Amino acid sequence: MSKNEQKIHYILYARKSSEDERRQVQSIENQIQIMLDKAKALKLHIVDVLQESKSARKPGRPVFNEMMERIKRGEADGILTWHANRLSRNPLDAGNVQWALQNGTIRSIMTNDREYLPEDNSLMLGMECSMSEQYSKDLSKTVNRGLLRKAKEGWLPNLPPTGYINDKVNKIIINDPERFHLVRKIWDLMLTGNYTPPQILKIANDEWGFRTRKYEKSGGGKLSRSGIYKMLTNGFYLGFFYKKGELFEGSHERMITVDEWDRVQTLLGRKGKPRPKKHSFAFTGAIRCAECQCLITAETKKKIIRKTGEIRSHTYYHCTHKRTDMKCSQRKNTLESGLELMIEQELDKYTILPEFKEWAMEELNKANDNEIETRTKMYEMLHKAYTEAQKQLDTLTKMRYRDLINDEQFLRESRILEAEIAKLKEKLGTTEARAKQWLELTEKTFEFATYARNAFLKGNDTLRKELLLTLGQNQILGNQILTLQAYEWFVPISEDYPKLKAEYVKVRTNKKLSTKAKTDALTSVRAHWSGRRDSNPV
Repeated sequence: MSKNEQKIHYILYARKSSEDERRQVQSIENQIQIMLDKAKALKLHIVDVLQESKSARKPGRPVFNEMMERIKRGEADGILTWHANRLSRNPLDAGNVQWALQNGTIRSIMTNDREYLPEDNSLMLGMECSMSEQYSKDLSKTVNRGLLRKAKEGWLPNLPPTGYINDKVNKIIINDPERFHLVRKIWDLMLTGNYTPPQILKIANDEWGFRTRKYEKSGGGKLSRSGIYKMLTNGFYLGFFYKKGELFEGSHERMITVDEWDRVQTLLGRKGKPRPKKHSFAFTGAIRCAECQCLITAETKKKIIRKTGEIRSHTYYHCTHKRTDMKCSQRKNTLESGLELMIEQELDKYTILPEFKEWAMEELNKANDNEIETRTKMYEMLHKAYTEAQKQLDTLTKMRYRDLINDEQFLRESRILEAEIAKLKEKLGTTEARAKQWLELTEKTFEFATYARNAFLKGNDTLRKELLLTLGQNQILGNQILTLQAYEWFVPISEDYPKLKAEYVKVRTNKKLSTKAKTDALTSVRAHWSGRRDSNPV
């Protein structure tokens, strides 16, 4: 029996591009089923079914190469595939297939709509492969143009980092309602300078129960060690991103400020890892020079007292003078005890008596009840609107099924409803956390104001540094004087508390006042204290 009369042994080959997984003309399963049905109808002999998810734009597909090697060894002499473009979209693979067909190594290439044989003019197969190659190039150019246009509009044309999600309706990037605030807390812990990324990772995964966003084939697990380093060195949180080596300013909501970014990068070091420290000083990494903005460092100097032979150690803080583009005139050292005194004085400006904290918390609890009632009403209204919008979308779908509206009307109206549903869903998540957030911040504010100064005097280096950073930002040391900008929620305390405290002490120490007069006077002080507080500080 001659070779042409022998039964052809086919390998069924199916492929789809993993880079374009959701936009395939036919899935691998469909390709296989279609060609199995064809093989059954034509009584073709299939020796194996091979499949892979890999782009054919470049040579190097392992399954395809395996198939060609098996054909060369004589294990098969035919290829069964859904379309010629499944075999190749590049000239090298296309040439190998064409040559194997021309010299008879491949006796038949069977596709869904035609068969290619050695005796045929190879022009048709070559044309099919060339068209596939050109289509791939054109598609690549079109996609790249679209991605570049999107980047210029300020939207990252890829999957955003943890804390953000793609709004598929409006084609923009929005905050992830489940993770945005937790990622911000990760940055906050790093900004204190008291935690390393591995320590923050353990807190996030074990204490907060942090889990990454679940996608079709990835995610849904704990944040990894490499993941937290990528997070803390990703400029997307600052509002910028790179595409094709070009820097773009994002239109998404920034999570951190430039100062916060600079501080974290300084703490991480050039390679994104914590820098080794030979000595531990309380306030290094927390204060900058007033003149050149370099970080303030510290060193311990030892001095021998000649008369007694005693060795005394003193720690001094001074500018690192690391900038090469300017000369800094700040040469004087600041003694650590003097720096501690200045920080204590700053804390003293925002320190309140325990009685004032108790009054504030009583009023906060009343306000919280009102806030919960307001939140509940808002939630009910939003949920009602959400349900109504969903119902309208369902009705619209039914109308399309019954041909009461055409495709154009359906797409136009459904897009409007889907956008509204997405916004309402986001608002529902925000409303849930609203009361808890402002109450938590205010409680912490008064807790800090009551006990921070005492904790600073008795605490260790880590605690004292954290208290300094918790009080405010832009800690500056110049001419041996420390200044800082207190956070806005502490400002009302420094402005209103001293006068009220003076009135309170005056009433409490006045022995001439009757009990009723004292009570009335203290009630007046309390009323002023409660009235001066913004009921919603966040």
